[in-house]
Amino acid sequence: MMAQRTVEQERAEQALKCVNEARNASEYGSLARRAPADIQTNGLGQTLAFWRSKGWESSKPKNNGHTLMYKHLSAWVCKQMKWNEQAKPYGLLDWLTTCTTADYRRATTEVQAFLIWLKRFAEAELE
Repeated sequence: MMAQRTVEQERAEQALKCVNEARNASEYGSLARRAPADIQTNGLGQTLAFWRSKGWESSKPKNNGHTLMYKHLSAWVCKQMKWNEQAKPYGLLDWLTTCTTADYRRATTEVQAFLIWLKRFAEAELE
């Protein structure tokens, strides 16, 4: 019988996949390293909106670290919060503009927990 995986193990596995996907994305490593502080200082919604503004042009994603960081966090948190990321064009950012304060706090907590792993792997694997 296989042991049940913990959420921490799932976070670590997904963070490593994200970092491996971002090997050629400019600025991803530095974004991953500063993301926890940016979110703590500016808030989750504001930080996501900033990444979205830097990662998209005319509603089309650019191939850069901002786009990947936004997509990675949005996909992970929407999955953990059991939100349908595809239901809205802006993913997590759309949900944050309509969710309750309690859900906003839960999402922020989950993002910060995921970013611990993402930052560690980015420091180890990316320049």
